[in-house]
Amino acid sequence: MRIDFASSERSTVGLEWELALVDRDTGDLVSAADQVLEQLSTDGAPHPHITGELLRNTVELVSGVHHSVPDAIADLAGQIDEVRAITDPMGIELVGSGSHPFGQWFDQEVTAKDRYAKLIDRTQWWGRNMMIWGVHAHVGVEDVRKVLPLVNGLLTYSPHLQALSASSPFWGGVDTGYASNRALMFQQLPTAGLPYQLEHWGEFESYVEDMMKTGIIEDYTEVRWDIRPSPHWGTVEMRSCDGASSITEFGALSALIHCLVEHLSSRLDDGEALTTLQPWFVRENKWRAARYGMEAEIIVRPDGHERLVTDEIAELVDVLNPIARRLGCEKELNDALVILRVGASYQRQLAVAQSNGGSLPAVVHMLAKELRHGLRVDA
Repeated sequence: MRIDFASSERSTVGLEWELALVDRDTGDLVSAADQVLEQLSTDGAPHPHITGELLRNTVELVSGVHHSVPDAIADLAGQIDEVRAITDPMGIELVGSGSHPFGQWFDQEVTAKDRYAKLIDRTQWWGRNMMIWGVHAHVGVEDVRKVLPLVNGLLTYSPHLQALSASSPFWGGVDTGYASNRALMFQQLPTAGLPYQLEHWGEFESYVEDMMKTGIIEDYTEVRWDIRPSPHWGTVEMRSCDGASSITEFGALSALIHCLVEHLSSRLDDGEALTTLQPWFVRENKWRAARYGMEAEIIVRPDGHERLVTDEIAELVDVLNPIARRLGCEKELNDALVILRVGASYQRQLAVAQSNGGSLPAVVHMLAKELRHGLRVDA
């Protein structure tokens, strides 16, 4: 079958941010997305950029297409203000995190849409447990022949982004011992998880055809890989990251992704072969980043050479700074170093729980405060 890859301007950027709705006082999840979205509609038409998700405790913000990360982040910040104008009077706070510290899956209501009903019917317990939130970044690719090489090249850097964004240490009231429990939960869904390392667009078309022929998916949008082509938009979409807990963190993650795609694209232009790792190394890296977060030692070369992920991130920021200056996101890129200094979200969540006698509502209140007032960078 043929899948057309839309024409897209090189290195344009679009962002998606899933946010949880929580009770201001208790920190419990609130299934109020329907009411929020209804109030955001105009003359019965839904908001063009703010949508619902699988669960009714979630709203998703979707930026327009931008040329710089600061512009895309400002777009989302404006959308947060729109949502807050409705949720504040309702006593609802917004939280950005890969998981909710103590929410239980059986208490959550599924959004009434056919595609979600089909997903739950097929996946059952695993599907109902998808109480997770993430951020996605789209980067425009001007030539379909670059798409799969970029996906394969980005797999080498996926653990960097996963560790930096890790924000799901708790699950259903339990300290899981993982920095990103979300990463391992989400891969239980059919077609989710690590992408196959395909080389040519025709192989992706054949894969989708096989999956549709056997009834596994209905169309290519149901391919939920950690990094995937997005043919409709003409982009490569990075989906490895947990939910961002603050504007600063989402800006840093987005800048890192934006600059990295442009860096790898330029190397392809120069005829270079991108560094790719064996699938078994890629899988191990994902597990290490999920388990150990910022303390992970990841495999960085096909010969098995390993480095601490924080050293890798610091070096990558230095390498990408010239590109960041050109793309207008130097501050946001260097905010990745701020995260290295103050700790990733999962580290901050664990510290707050410990300092509050194990209180998980205290963690939710911290997350709500960070999203509303920003990440403390003087810690």
